[in-house]
Amino acid sequence: MGTRSFGIDPGAVAALCKEIAEIHAMGLELAVVVGGGNIFRGKDARATGMDRVTGDNMGMLATLINSLALQDALEQRNVITRVLSAVEIRQVAELFIRRRALRHLEKGRVIILAAGTGNPYFTTDSAAALRAMEIKAEVLLKATKVEGIYSADPAEEPDAKLLKKVRYLEVLERGLRVMDTTAISLCMDNRLPIVVFNIRESGNIRRLILGEDVGSTVSE
Repeated sequence: MGTRSFGIDPGAVAALCKEIAEIHAMGLELAVVVGGGNIFRGKDARATGMDRVTGDNMGMLATLINSLALQDALEQRNVITRVLSAVEIRQVAELFIRRRALRHLEKGRVIILAAGTGNPYFTTDSAAALRAMEIKAEVLLKATKVEGIYSADPAEEPDAKLLKKVRYLEVLERGLRVMDTTAISLCMDNRLPIVVFNIRESGNIRRLILGEDVGSTVSE
């Protein structure tokens, strides 16, 4: 969305793809899970009386739109990609099949995972955690608008403190707004570390990959 209030900002997409292309060139295997809140938010629709399942299905389709935009921008940078969707829509994306996803990664392609888990009642965060387990990811990177995990919402409480290292149980017990509880629990059960960082600061993904102290880490 970038600086816009709705839709896709080409500048924001280009900046993100530049960083993805740079770390892909380092030889990393990358899987990207895309949300759809810039186009449609299920929880906002529910506030108007829309059925939860209908709203969630619309949200999943919104992630597919964003995935195609990301794919186009990456391929303009000569990065070979594949969009894998949890909802079957053969004309524009492949159906997510775990072994196929792993094969694409082995061949050096960036995979973009669309449509969440394919089920209502599950967030994009839960989808990211699930897919990370399925492809045996080493780390889950949670891109946000802030520097990391805070003791409270920094937009509401100026004195909120940045927490550099947090345990899974602490996130759940304190109700820290990192990812939803399903995603956190899944990562905790499988000991997958989560790094929460500011995607708007240029170069953060590369610095993080190179081991610099970027964002906040959730682990045991």
